[in-house]
Amino acid sequence: MTVPHLFMCPISLDLIKDPVTLCTGQTYDRSSIEKWLAAGNLTCPVTMQKLQDPSMIPNNTLRHLIDQWLQIGPQFDPFYLSKMDYLASLKKILESGEASLESKCQTLQKIQALTEESQSGNSCLLQLGFLPLLLELLFGKVESKLSEECVKFAGQTLSCVLRLLSLGEYECLNMLKEESKLQSFQVLFDQGTSKIKGSLCQIIEAISSSSKTRELCAKLGKNSKLLKGLIHLVHQTYGASDSGIEAISALCCLESNRENLVQEGGINGLLTYIYDAQGHERNLAPLAMATIELLLGLESAKEALINNPNGIKALIKMVFRVSDHQGSESAIRSLMIICTDSFQAREEAIGAGVLTQLLLLLQSQCSGRTKTKARTLLKLLGSKWDEQPKHL
Repeated sequence: MTVPHLFMCPISLDLIKDPVTLCTGQTYDRSSIEKWLAAGNLTCPVTMQKLQDPSMIPNNTLRHLIDQWLQIGPQFDPFYLSKMDYLASLKKILESGEASLESKCQTLQKIQALTEESQSGNSCLLQLGFLPLLLELLFGKVESKLSEECVKFAGQTLSCVLRLLSLGEYECLNMLKEESKLQSFQVLFDQGTSKIKGSLCQIIEAISSSSKTRELCAKLGKNSKLLKGLIHLVHQTYGASDSGIEAISALCCLESNRENLVQEGGINGLLTYIYDAQGHERNLAPLAMATIELLLGLESAKEALINNPNGIKALIKMVFRVSDHQGSESAIRSLMIICTDSFQAREEAIGAGVLTQLLLLLQSQCSGRTKTKARTLLKLLGSKWDEQPKHL
């Protein structure tokens, strides 16, 4: 019985008995790869990439398939096997150092079509180690100046990566802890299209959502250039600004990231997004508002908001919106935080029409909890109005 190519160890060319996968996404028979590493080799035998992490992960899915094949032999589903062989051939093209960028782009188009067909197709791609391979192609080596062809390749690769990440396999993103790969990420963010920037923001969201990538999330939060890039993105008037808001909000999951975001101008960026929301199709103003509320736990954030010429006005805009009441409660809570200790903020809020906005909100169909918060803010403003400021 001929051994399917998929079940053969790339080193011994024999049937894999104990399949294990390296960080490069390549699968080998455990005994063969252990001998390779014991001989002092520090690279992946197939890709020749340096192994940043030499650990081996058991590939239980492939083991199960091999066991099934051994048990039922010729009755093994030939369609499934041919599909896996087809995917293996696509993977070989992407791994090849001789294949042209154009050839790899065509291969990525085929992979992208497979990822859009079904979740089972995505599972097959994960089983064959496509995700770490695609990430390596994306961030392994990026020129300081991207050509049009490289940008196209990066866009297609990112599309495939995001499809596979939707299955929750976030741990392989830890490759970005390597400084060179993080620099490649930054180059793509700086020089990529609006769509590429949006896709990279989605990767930041994925990193921020998993406990397995928490250390990487903290590393991103210390990257001044990246934070400035995200905040600059928020100032744009096109769709990528929404992606910037989502990425900034996601990074705020770590308290250590919040101070850095404020220092890089995060409050001003979020306020600008909210203040300009009416003039553009910006649907994430409530999320921007909730992020501001979270950041206001920092004294530096309060100071940044008060010093922003449109800071209080932006909050008041969110108190009552004719279209919906999302963000109203966060806006009210934020105003309470600011106005409790600042006479200047109370005076500015009243002068900017907060009382009218609160009264309109109380007459609307918003939730009872939001109305309670509105009444509390009205009382605060009323009781503090005649007080002299503690600090001018």
